[in-house]
Amino acid sequence: MDRKKLIMVWASILLSIQLCAQAPAKEKAQSNAEAFSATAGSLMQKEFVEIGTLKKAKIQVVYYTDLISNAKKSALKFELDVVSSYSTDTKVAILDVDEIEGLMKSIKIMQDKVMTTVPTNYTEVYYRGRGGFEGGCFYSKGAWSCYIKLEKYDSKSYVWLESEDLTTLYGLLEQAKAKM
Repeated sequence: MDRKKLIMVWASILLSIQLCAQAPAKEKAQSNAEAFSATAGSLMQKEFVEIGTLKKAKIQVVYYTDLISNAKKSALKFELDVVSSYSTDTKVAILDVDEIEGLMKSIKIMQDKVMTTVPTNYTEVYYRGRGGFEGGCFYSKGAWSCYIKLEKYDSKSYVWLESEDLTTLYGLLEQAKAKM
């Protein structure tokens, strides 16, 4: 009887390991503009308008047009080339129009209310977009550090910013918003 239970336990363990091993990979989160551009049955045109550069990250407005239905969307694109010893990898983040306003408000709050404080503990403040973009700051070792991160699960997609760079980013976002 004990041997039968032992076999059942081992069979359950092996079955659960097999099921976990076949779990589907997570799909990358998409902005509404990326989902629109991936619509099946469409003939998509993308137009890229340069806005500027922040550190090494290129910022562009992207206009998406379905040439069949004439439907249109626009978005903000951040692009960063990460060079390693063997290759160059391009990191990309897309923000929808409605997310730009949220990022701009977040920058102002970080500048005016967050980074003027001196927390006693390690503290993080961040804004996240639908497609994996993140921008924020954290307090550690007596100082605030700022960043934008282009891809959610990629530690190589960080762009480290000085506090003054937040003002530059805000200005670039204003320029982009005016072109959308």
